[in-house]
Amino acid sequence: MTRIPPPNTTGVPVSTLRRTFSIAALAAASALVLAGCASADPLAAPSGAPDDTAAADDTIVIGSQAYYSNEIIAEIYAQALEAEGFTVERKFSIGQRDAYLPSLESGEIDLFPEYTGNLLQFYSPDTEARSADDVYAELEEALPEGLTVLEQSTATDQDSITVTQAFADEHGLKSIGDLADVDGVVLGGPAELEERPYGPKGLKDVYGVTVDFQATGDTTVEDLIAGTIQVANVYTADPRLKTEGLVSLADPESLFLASNVVPLVNADVADEIADVIDAVSEKLTPEILVDLNVQSTVDQKSSADIAEAFLAE
Repeated sequence: MTRIPPPNTTGVPVSTLRRTFSIAALAAASALVLAGCASADPLAAPSGAPDDTAAADDTIVIGSQAYYSNEIIAEIYAQALEAEGFTVERKFSIGQRDAYLPSLESGEIDLFPEYTGNLLQFYSPDTEARSADDVYAELEEALPEGLTVLEQSTATDQDSITVTQAFADEHGLKSIGDLADVDGVVLGGPAELEERPYGPKGLKDVYGVTVDFQATGDTTVEDLIAGTIQVANVYTADPRLKTEGLVSLADPESLFLASNVVPLVNADVADEIADVIDAVSEKLTPEILVDLNVQSTVDQKSSADIAEAFLAE
């Protein structure tokens, strides 16, 4: 935070020598100028005025993707820091990683809410890490010099195998492996899911679950609710998990790449803001993230109002 230096109150005693008034005044003025030159950088801000450079250096610049859920998290970071006396500048709705990561690497942006698995794949496309802890550890090593991550939250925004609550109750489903005891399961999702490592082949290889595949595209959740498919590939932060009574099954064998919410931060300010931001991450659970997204998409609340309520609770 910027501190404004007190005004310069240094004075120079009037000469006691007996001279004319004009000579005494000139001597006093000259002494003041010389004292100022000896004690201060001539390029520094005038004494008593705010230092604009210091103000810019002490401001935490926070960015976000052009995605409502990401912006909500960024706003929570911003308000949490402001509550602790930090000066914050918001640069939200920047776009995708190709657009904002260069700004983080250059120091133009200090803090950004990210997702561990997706960010790791950006820097290490061939990574074989899958579990939350393995992904986080490898991400720390993969980041370029000058960037680091603070503590990850348990909240995720990643692929999952999702069912309706009624279907889970009927078959006693808790994790993906429980589907091995259910016959006639149809998996729905985007067309490319059929060939992805976490599609039908991955379900069979990792969990022994046999499914038929049906490409459902944008109507995946609607088809799941209608019962034309029994399981679906849905993101874990989708607000419809709450509004439509859906359940993301646990993935103990890490079929899916873990992608936990994590603060990506400029290493120069990491220690300064860690206590505040880590406290936010500790409270950001999967259920809470879904609820925050519901407040945005269903209740139509602003990111600022959602963040304020979250921090108040």
